[in-house]
Amino acid sequence: MRNDLSDGMDDLADQYINYLRVERGLADNTVQAYSRDLNRFFQFLESHSLSPLKVTQNRISEYVSMIGNGLSARSVARNVSAIKMFFRFLAAEGKIKCSPARLLESQRLSRRLPGTLTPGEVERLISQPDLSNPKGQRDRAMLEILYATGLRVSELVSLELLNINLEAGYLRTLGKGSKERVVPMGEKAMKAVKEYLSNGRPHLTRGNNSSYLFPNLRGRPMTRQGFWKIIKKCGRQAGIKKNITPHILRHSFASHLLEGGADLRAVQVMLGHADISTTQIYTHVTRERLKELHEKCHPRP
Repeated sequence: MRNDLSDGMDDLADQYINYLRVERGLADNTVQAYSRDLNRFFQFLESHSLSPLKVTQNRISEYVSMIGNGLSARSVARNVSAIKMFFRFLAAEGKIKCSPARLLESQRLSRRLPGTLTPGEVERLISQPDLSNPKGQRDRAMLEILYATGLRVSELVSLELLNINLEAGYLRTLGKGSKERVVPMGEKAMKAVKEYLSNGRPHLTRGNNSSYLFPNLRGRPMTRQGFWKIIKKCGRQAGIKKNITPHILRHSFASHLLEGGADLRAVQVMLGHADISTTQIYTHVTRERLKELHEKCHPRP
């Protein structure tokens, strides 16, 4: 049964979510995650008959300690981030004088080095689709684009025909926060896309006038799960023992560029990272590989 406290929380949550979408420009997945985190926090407050406008720092700390017993460190860190941002929003809107979460320590996570493939493994993976049939041509084009551009899988499956410029050799994509970026494609990716557009796509669309580059039979874009199954299958066929995911090609794209001498800021732009510190994790990967090479090849490691 609804009560004034519940209704008030729902109203605050709606305002906050709108703020995240419109003013902060956060991606839908991030907004949905923050919304779930806030709902969990509100359930805690409601169980103690507390309003978000009157909760104390001690109560918030109690909540963080409580969820720390059941959630991963990464989930707790995201919950803390969502709560801190929520109370900053309330303070900025004049609903509270100052944030009771302002002294709440953000959870520091050890940054895991992303898994990558060697150039040889990438070649084996990309060569798996059977180019004698339309689906194989589509799959090869998708793999080539992913490795050539470092797109996120969500960006790959949402590409439209107008996003591709085969004459100039680049594509446009909307990343997190609906921020557009332009990324060069490379000759091999362009060749695979041309082959797919000329021969594969017409058979797969069956006359459907879809605007998407990789549509399903209903003209809608392929799902992320659909492509995940494709890359997993190619990984098995290639005999690669690593955990093959769409993101591993994005990681490999960045690592291989840096290993080849690319500028860190150029890689940041191509990946669509808002903060260069996110891109810098790939420099750790290259350093680790140099260390392994040194230990393996130096006469006095």
